[in-house]
Amino acid sequence: MTAPTRPSATPVRGVASSRSLTDRTILRVALRGSLTKLDPRVQVRNPVMFVVYLGTIVTAIASIVHPSLFSWLVTVWLAFTVLFANFAEAMAEGRGKAQADALRRTRTQTEARRLRDDGTEERVPATQLVAGQLVVCEAGDVIPADGEITEGVASVDESAITGESAPVIREAGGDRSSVTGGTRVLSDRIVVRVTAGAGESFLDRMIALVEGADRRRTPNEVALSILLVALTVIFVPVVVVLEPYAHYAHVGIPIVDLVALLVCLIPTTIGALLSAIGIAGMDRMVQRNVLAMSGRAVEAAGDVSTLLLDKTGTITFGNRMASRFIGIGGVADGDVAAAGRLASLADETPEGRSIVKLAKDAYGLRDPVDPASLRFVPFTATTRMSGVDTDEGSIRKGATEAVKEWVRQQGGVIPVELDELSASIAREGATPLAVAAGDRVLGLIELRDVVKAGIRERFEQLRAMGIRTVMITGDNPLTASAIAAEAGVDDFLAEATPERKLELIREEQADGKLVAMTGDGTNDAPALAQADVGVAMNSGTVAAKEAANMIDLDSSPTKLIDIVEVGKQILITRGALTTFSIANDLAKYFAIIPALFVTAYPGLSVLNIMHLHSPESAILSAVIFNALVIVALIPLALRGVRFRPSSARSIIRRNVFIYGIGGVIVPFIGIKLIDLVLAATRAFS
Repeated sequence: MTAPTRPSATPVRGVASSRSLTDRTILRVALRGSLTKLDPRVQVRNPVMFVVYLGTIVTAIASIVHPSLFSWLVTVWLAFTVLFANFAEAMAEGRGKAQADALRRTRTQTEARRLRDDGTEERVPATQLVAGQLVVCEAGDVIPADGEITEGVASVDESAITGESAPVIREAGGDRSSVTGGTRVLSDRIVVRVTAGAGESFLDRMIALVEGADRRRTPNEVALSILLVALTVIFVPVVVVLEPYAHYAHVGIPIVDLVALLVCLIPTTIGALLSAIGIAGMDRMVQRNVLAMSGRAVEAAGDVSTLLLDKTGTITFGNRMASRFIGIGGVADGDVAAAGRLASLADETPEGRSIVKLAKDAYGLRDPVDPASLRFVPFTATTRMSGVDTDEGSIRKGATEAVKEWVRQQGGVIPVELDELSASIAREGATPLAVAAGDRVLGLIELRDVVKAGIRERFEQLRAMGIRTVMITGDNPLTASAIAAEAGVDDFLAEATPERKLELIREEQADGKLVAMTGDGTNDAPALAQADVGVAMNSGTVAAKEAANMIDLDSSPTKLIDIVEVGKQILITRGALTTFSIANDLAKYFAIIPALFVTAYPGLSVLNIMHLHSPESAILSAVIFNALVIVALIPLALRGVRFRPSSARSIIRRNVFIYGIGGVIVPFIGIKLIDLVLAATRAFS
């Protein structure tokens, strides 16, 4: 008897699902989009390609009036140039639309269990919910709208949004109280206050942004567009003037040849790919599970010069663990361990559990304790201590200053070496916790937060790009200084408060720098709003997500470094393709100008360095290459130029060498090969 087979798990595809450039669905959408974009109202948005569009119409009319194989071939390839440009943009948009469709499938027409004022429930369609209303969600329920948990704690499946199958914990009263409509509750019961009505939810905004409906051109993109328009405007009168000049030289230049020359001289390559580069940049952010609220934020990420990074969870693992017990004033280390363990038995924090574990591992302290004889004192931000009261006395552990004050209140004396030993531990990047029993300080517990492996190398790469890193921490300056030195950051802000973070950002911006930071709490909202690139954790509060211009769906503090790299890659890609586009006009010049005037001025034949077969094949070869190079560069525009951390000067030098010199050489080779093919067909003998 064979065992029943388990059904295979269906992979979860969230917003960040990456799609291949050869995805058939996207290709079909892009092919259809390349035709629908032929609408003049769409074409006019891209002035460079609109000139090509008008030129195609002019050559088509000329081909009808004076039909010839050459004029029709030029017309067809000019039409392909426009279609290929449309295809590039449609490909970029198609990837976003495919992801938007996946998000739409996560939306279900669900009923909400809305709470009335008297505490009873009523079932209503989720579309009727408005901000401020309370809804109840239990295990198995789909959360009907965006909101904040006001009561309870639950495990929530957010795979429809993030693509991550592991559930997350959401609870009331903290920085992890925010929930998203369309996610599913897996356990327990929560009460959620709705923060967004129908059509205004986080999921709706994600769909609009991923789909590109809200994409606006960035300032750099606008500036580059103005440059491209200016170059086009310069070449139009130059080409127009050639007609009377040719008439004076007793040379007739057909209108088809003039249009071909104009199209080959204006920056059609970057004009065709510019929009696709911008859309693809947003898409690459989404593939990293980052939702950018605007293209301006993505572009700013590439120009960032200062990064503000939280120490906990970004530079270090975040869980401080007990590493050793240190006795003071003749107290044995084991006695400190015994007292620290007793004070930590009810402490469920990672630090508290690590103290109990270290006491057991290092000193074998595992004797059972009668809970009835203990009265545990929880930690509070006011006292900065926790501990236990027994029939024999009281034990406290906590911040050194807080424990010192408590001992003084008990009438005790503070050992002289306490401050010196505490400072020594802090200088090493660890955190000292004092332990006291009654009126006597017993010793210290050393807690260490381990710096993540490889983080120092990442900071060195950022430094090579001219980016300054600043560590933000609530630790005291001594501890912060030690961790900053170990991690390799350029500067740090210790004992950070919301006001101090905001002040630091404004100081950096006053010096002309762009600043990026991450945050997840309500107290981070002012700084996130002030930063040029503010990245909020998806697990954070609604206030933080509203203030930020990017949201990290994975809630990973280290994602900020990846965001900067994607932003840099977008700028590098745009610059590289612009350099290539302008450089390859040189080869087209050597192909077309001799072809137009060689009859009147035979001396121009020396410019025919490619030895092209005939004037007609020279012009047509340049037009065909001009169209095909757009297709060849679409993958590069969508995937981006490979990013390598280095200084701006090195990046410019590499781009000029690869895409500048390459932009001159490649067209010579390409045009010559096309000319050989045309010559072999004997179409223009």
